[in-house]
Amino acid sequence: MTHASPPRPATRSEPARATWSRRQWMKGGLAAAGVWAVARLSPTALGLAEPAAGDVVVPFLDAIPDPKKPQVRWADVPDQWLTPDERVYEVSHYPKPPEAAAEAYRLTVGGLVDKPLTLTLADLKARPRRTLTATLECGGNGSNAGFMGAVANATWTGTPLLPLLAECGLKPAAVEVAFYGADVGKEKVRNFDVEQPFARTLPVTDLAGRTDVLLCDEMNGKPLTPVHGAPVRLVVPGWYGIAWVKWLTTIEARDRRLMTRFVAKDYVTLRVSDEGGRKTARETSVGPLNVKSIAARVVRRPDGTHVVSGAAWTQGKVAKVELKIDGGAWAEAALEKADTPHAWTFWHYEWKGATPGEHALVSRATDAQGRVQPAADDPEIKDKRTYWEAYAQYPRRVRVG
Repeated sequence: MTHASPPRPATRSEPARATWSRRQWMKGGLAAAGVWAVARLSPTALGLAEPAAGDVVVPFLDAIPDPKKPQVRWADVPDQWLTPDERVYEVSHYPKPPEAAAEAYRLTVGGLVDKPLTLTLADLKARPRRTLTATLECGGNGSNAGFMGAVANATWTGTPLLPLLAECGLKPAAVEVAFYGADVGKEKVRNFDVEQPFARTLPVTDLAGRTDVLLCDEMNGKPLTPVHGAPVRLVVPGWYGIAWVKWLTTIEARDRRLMTRFVAKDYVTLRVSDEGGRKTARETSVGPLNVKSIAARVVRRPDGTHVVSGAAWTQGKVAKVELKIDGGAWAEAALEKADTPHAWTFWHYEWKGATPGEHALVSRATDAQGRVQPAADDPEIKDKRTYWEAYAQYPRRVRVG
């Protein structure tokens, strides 16, 4: 079984996340208005090699249940760098809106801008286009054994958000940009019953220089389907899926924080720590992805070598993946090279001399910023009370003969 390095797709490097002045911010947005040309990738373009003749797949003893709803099947993932459309997970929070006819679609851009705009789908498609590959993960993925596949790697096509905001002209007072979907729900705020559209926000400072945040109308080379947010959804590479607002209808520049349910009350991570005998609780918003990995498949070669393979992802670039067998030392795995900073990375490890019997395998990933995927007993996981951001190392068991 060979593991040739996958082809390198045509990509652009990750933009710097430095603090920009407002003038630089606007200039960066205008400069991004050029046409983007990025190679489209086939679903298996970057997958690991399929098991060769004589190779035998060794099933995990802790087999993850086949999900009833669309999610990835981890045993299939090493062959599929891009997730098939029918396996891309879907989560909604309010009732799905009626399907919108493409010709009736309107996107409004307003709030603290110099030039408010209303755009049709044709207007958006006529703007400069970009295609990129990015991993989409639910904020609760991994919270239990039956919810392990709410993550997908796909190509997304649309127009970059930043040039549009630059064209509208953010006013100096704007501190965040809110994105509203067409889905609406009823909420109780204090003693008032109100209707609110689904919404999430991004700080202006987090958007500075980011030409990879898209107003997206295609997934994997085809028009978005209604279940995935058609006609237009937001794509925020490196952030959990809660930020990828579906059925996008309104963009609003704001001078103070929006505090609706899915911004300030839900999708928050609660950690309670013991600081000198005093219990201290802190809530943080579910935002950028955490570094994470999982062992997806084990294959036994005719020569007795076992190849363990899997995937790893983070908000930027995965720098390293390591594997621990039966509580031994961490051993570095080989990464499949692909210059796609927000897509998952495949890895494999050649395990030689495996003795017959049951074995425990666990992987951990480290990203380019030095963040290490924690174990379940690490304080940042052990002190967590909510199920969001379930990124702990995930031990797996196999029996070899």
